[in-house]
Amino acid sequence: MFIGSLQAMPDTSPAGALPSTGLTLGNYREINAQVHLVRSLVNSGIFTGGVIACTVVFGVLAGYALARLRFRGRGTLFAVVLLVQVVPFQLLLIPLYVLIVRSYGLADSYPGMILPYAINTTAVFVFRQFFLQLPDELFAAARVDGAGEVRILRSVALPLVRPALLTVVLLTFIGPWNEFLWPFLITKQTDMQPLAVSLANYISNVAARAANPYGAVLAGACVLAAPAVALFIVFQRYFTSTNIGSGVKG
Repeated sequence: MFIGSLQAMPDTSPAGALPSTGLTLGNYREINAQVHLVRSLVNSGIFTGGVIACTVVFGVLAGYALARLRFRGRGTLFAVVLLVQVVPFQLLLIPLYVLIVRSYGLADSYPGMILPYAINTTAVFVFRQFFLQLPDELFAAARVDGAGEVRILRSVALPLVRPALLTVVLLTFIGPWNEFLWPFLITKQTDMQPLAVSLANYISNVAARAANPYGAVLAGACVLAAPAVALFIVFQRYFTSTNIGSGVKG
């Protein structure tokens, strides 16, 4: 994909996947002139960053409550969380659109794009399972010392579930970063559209008129994929199991 984005003329043969002479950055200039890559990347960063922040905050709170707090209906509530995961997001598009645009008046806004993704049941499930693995003795000792639930969550639980936190961040990042349908429905303003939406519009309306449409599309795909690859490379060293039993004797 990267080599194809640098080719002046498209070469779809197997040999075209190997570096060759005549490589150019013209495809990147071509697509930047049409979709403004920097502005689209900033929009994607705002959209994705807001979704990640909401997912982590609500996922941690809900996962901790389902794992460590005792209240009536906890099992039923967790079953509902699992049930929500089998509902395709496409079935919710129309009611969500009516709710966000007509009821809340959040069309052409970043909150309108972020709110439908603010709570991720998969993140809740992942955090709950990790919190369940923590030794009960750690929480009992913290309560004996007078710590409240918020202090226990912040000082005891969160430092031990770093692998889950990083996993949720990476999995959450991939979805909204590549999402183009929902942001396209919420805003038609080109200066607010994420990169995935801009690329979809480019492929549909402009690519056929480019000097090298394949190269321009591949250039946009490389720009879209680069942050996800970089994030995985940075985080992969942390995808190790924490020694959750190190805080207790025996």
